[in-house]
Amino acid sequence: MRFLQNLALAVLVAGLFAFMVSVSIAAAKKPEGASIYAQKCSMCHGMEGKGYPAIKTPDFTDPKWQAAHTDKELQDAIANGVPGTAMVSFKGKLNKQQMEAVFKYIRSLGTKEKK
Repeated sequence: MRFLQNLALAVLVAGLFAFMVSVSIAAAKKPEGASIYAQKCSMCHGMEGKGYPAIKTPDFTDPKWQAAHTDKELQDAIANGVPGTAMVSFKGKLNKQQMEAVFKYIRSLGTKEKK
């Protein structure tokens, strides 16, 4: 009886370990937009996405700004940069999945209430 209890416990622990490893691998494969944004975008757009008027970066938290720009415009700006501005292209620096994650994160900033 004790042997079966130990075996059941070992199987349970092994299952939990396998689950945790698979979740970690899945998370590593799917980049999180917020962390990429913090690393690649925040120096010009601010950690909270409010931008810096002095360098003319947009306030991503402004619903009016969000409504004025289509998904395609924003995705193109991330991928190709914006001519005539300091916004650089992230092609070759981020893969498509990472650029999509940043795009979705930026869109999410427009849905948060300002403090």
